[in-house]
Amino acid sequence: QVQLVESGGGLVQAGGSLSVSCAASGSIVWVNDMGWYRQAPGKQREVVATVTSGGSTNYQDSVKGRFTISRDNAKKTVNLQMNSLKPEDTAVYFCYAQVFVPIGGRRDYWGQGTQVTVSS
Repeated sequence: QVQLVESGGGLVQAGGSLSVSCAASGSIVWVNDMGWYRQAPGKQREVVATVTSGGSTNYQDSVKGRFTISRDNAKKTVNLQMNSLKPEDTAVYFCYAQVFVPIGGRRDYWGQGTQVTVSS
């Protein structure tokens, strides 16, 4: 009923740039927080960046100054622009959205994940 569809990702050389995007669709009353998480093999999923519906952002310390998260409330999309990429940024990146649906109230949704690989 609610879907998060991701686009972007791929292979990039260290120091390069890449962006990933996510669009929410379906029976949605309101999209609250949105964000990007990542998970490397053998490691726990960790938050990369989040943005509230009002535009307040938070970043993991390791990506501050390099990554920028933004959203378009009308389009129900969230974007992560990644600059000065490092090999340690390599992971599967997951889109997250906290969504208010017509029946059931608040729900958390996740995208399927997109691979970001940074070569040294």
